[in-house]
Amino acid sequence: MEEVKKTEVLQGELNRALKLRHMNMIAIGGAIGTGLFLSSGYTVNQGGPGGALLAYAVVGAMVYFLMTGLGEMATFMPVAGSFETYCNKFVDPAFGFAVGWLYWVNWALTMSAEIVAAQIIVSYWLPNVPGWIWVIVFVVGLFTLNLISVKGFGESEFWFAGIKVVAIILFLIIGILMIVGVLGDQAYGVKNFLTDDNGGAFPNGGLAVIMVLFSAAFSFTGVECIGMAVGESADPDKNVPMAIKNVFWRILLFYIGGIFVIGCIIPYQQAGLDISPFTFVFSNSNIPGFSGVAATIMNAVILTSILSCTNSGLYVASRMLWSMAREKKAPAILGRVNPKSKVPVPALVFTTAFGLLALITSFLPIAAVYTAMIAAVGLSTLIGWVGIALSHYRFRKWYVLKGYDIKDLKYKAKLFPFGPVLCLILCIVVIGGQAWDPAAAISLYYGLPLFIILYLFYKIRYKTKLVNLNELELDHIEHLKYKEEEEQ
Repeated sequence: MEEVKKTEVLQGELNRALKLRHMNMIAIGGAIGTGLFLSSGYTVNQGGPGGALLAYAVVGAMVYFLMTGLGEMATFMPVAGSFETYCNKFVDPAFGFAVGWLYWVNWALTMSAEIVAAQIIVSYWLPNVPGWIWVIVFVVGLFTLNLISVKGFGESEFWFAGIKVVAIILFLIIGILMIVGVLGDQAYGVKNFLTDDNGGAFPNGGLAVIMVLFSAAFSFTGVECIGMAVGESADPDKNVPMAIKNVFWRILLFYIGGIFVIGCIIPYQQAGLDISPFTFVFSNSNIPGFSGVAATIMNAVILTSILSCTNSGLYVASRMLWSMAREKKAPAILGRVNPKSKVPVPALVFTTAFGLLALITSFLPIAAVYTAMIAAVGLSTLIGWVGIALSHYRFRKWYVLKGYDIKDLKYKAKLFPFGPVLCLILCIVVIGGQAWDPAAAISLYYGLPLFIILYLFYKIRYKTKLVNLNELELDHIEHLKYKEEEEQ
């Protein structure tokens, strides 16, 4: 039997210091944020309790196949550029260029937007302190954590994500107790799903479910961050499969469980963006001494979530930029690393500077430009997911064409080719569904033209073509010797 013993990437510049616990929390921290704490109420309002639950279940299934496909490629080819590199190698360099740059701009701008949100939340407690002071404190603090070492990022994200997990578990426990009548002023039960008093499970019809798919997909934004951390994992063959397997089910439980609790307790007409569903549930739990401070507690949790998102944004964007520089898709200086810490300092500095520049423009008369930029990159994650699914499909075809045995993969995605094909179809449906939602349509109108411009620029400039899988050789991968082993 012919077996691939090991596949090692010859990059060497980055420090593989992230342990399994870091990888677990990076995945959880990337996927759980304000989408659950705030936007989940909007999803229930638009799609109804049943519609929101169905939308999250569908997107959750899609994300599962995306993550397993990403895990299969990442254990075979553990690079910091992740899906941008896979798009470049298995699809088309122009496609990888457009995906990479759009994704980098997305996280750099997200960082600036999240910093604004963070200083607003802190002003809730300290209204007399100028907001720009908090902007400096947060930017300098998070930049320093990322600058010290990758372990500094890993440890900070571990604790940031840990706080979010505790808050969600507490929310689920209190919510269930309210549903059965142990807490609160009534037994809420599941009447919002079963009766027409509050519109039933699908008060706005089936089309509303398709429309809220985008909101559900937005909530899962960041789950792909684990792919960016693969290049600095201490043991990618072991850590990546375990992190993807363990973390996905936890994330799905948090989202599905959270939407179920919200749907049971809050009538869809009252759910929205005015108040966090978490604050609503905590405030109505009637727990002595707890209900009155619910808003303060949730502000602290949301602040932690925002800082976690900013922290991840700095990390992910800097690694994406470093990877593109290595592939000559960005200035070469951005591909350098600090010889001691192994951190891509130029890429980190450039990402931070771009984010701060965007932050400044948001306060100037050209704020409309900033708003348009934010809207334009709102589509980047979905396009990135398309890239993951397409790359995985073509990676598996290439792997078989080269005569490798599927059984020798360190981690195998289930239900191939159904998984990546389903992901491609659902991503297209979600992207198209934005056209019917005025709030989401702006991302479609700005984002697709920007992606097309980036793609055509590189395609025309370098005359790239769809990668011929029969001729593809991965020169920067060192395949160690195959070894014949007799079956025992």
